[in-house]
Amino acid sequence: MRYVVIVEKGKNSFGAHVPDLPGCVAVAETKEEVLELIQEAIEFHIEGLREDGQPVPPRPRALSMSTYEPHNQRSQRWPDSEKRKGTC
Repeated sequence: MRYVVIVEKGKNSFGAHVPDLPGCVAVAETKEEVLELIQEAIEFHIEGLREDGQPVPPRPRALSMSTYEPHNQRSQRWPDSEKRKGTC
């Protein structure tokens, strides 16, 4: 089963979490390490759910991804042109 993994780069490390498995997270110094750790965390998380008799969430049927980087790092506002397009 495949799950969506969100990887974020922090100031000094990388973090990863699985939206469909609340509480399933990993942190490491490199992206490669965090991807290895989150794979182990997913397996451990699912194993724990099964042992506790809880349902294992199905993987999402579809994924839509977008990213946004503000022009000014202090401001998180969407550009006006994006607002007019209805993407906010």
